[in-house]
Amino acid sequence: MSKEFPILYSFRRCPYAIRARWALIAANIDVELREIVLKDKPSEFLSVSTSGTVPCLQLKEKIIDESIDIMIWALRKNDPDRWLDMPAEGYSLIDDVENKFKPNLDKTKYASRYPQNDNKVSRGLAIDYLIDLDKKIEGDFLFGKQPKLVDVAIFPFVRQFANIDISWFNEFGWKKLKGWLEAFVESTMFDKSQKKFVQWRPNANPVFFP
Repeated sequence: MSKEFPILYSFRRCPYAIRARWALIAANIDVELREIVLKDKPSEFLSVSTSGTVPCLQLKEKIIDESIDIMIWALRKNDPDRWLDMPAEGYSLIDDVENKFKPNLDKTKYASRYPQNDNKVSRGLAIDYLIDLDKKIEGDFLFGKQPKLVDVAIFPFVRQFANIDISWFNEFGWKKLKGWLEAFVESTMFDKSQKKFVQWRPNANPVFFP
């Protein structure tokens, strides 16, 4: 392990990894970043991550193998924008995106992986979720004028769905959701979080993020 830095195993396009990187940026925590190619996972990574998925944060004292736990760990160390200052409902909404939206997102985006599934039904259920989410946005974000943990935890999944058919998404007629998503993806913080890294190899020189 790097002597001074936690190690983040990451994959640039993964929505779970995106939200973890956002929290690290917000908390101003530097890490050694190891970009993992999901079809070519090195044994060193698999020996650290019990789930074999990204993101995974390797600390001196423990391993954090869930993205939301990485976010909370980082923000408890430093939360200048008060992302953790949100109602308990925010955590329920985070659970909802993973339990109610993500399965239908996957069945829509990766339809060929689910040959027995009715793609139209999954897409419809995903859209229903987004319509409900659109109604929940108060002000610019879910709980007012400033983003909270829940906004950052959810937006990468909404972005992934929107990018399946961005023209449709932009023209759907959302009251708030389109502007909410644009506030994230058009930000300098998003550009910073999406910096490209080459695939990590065990003999590679360390690279650091952000």
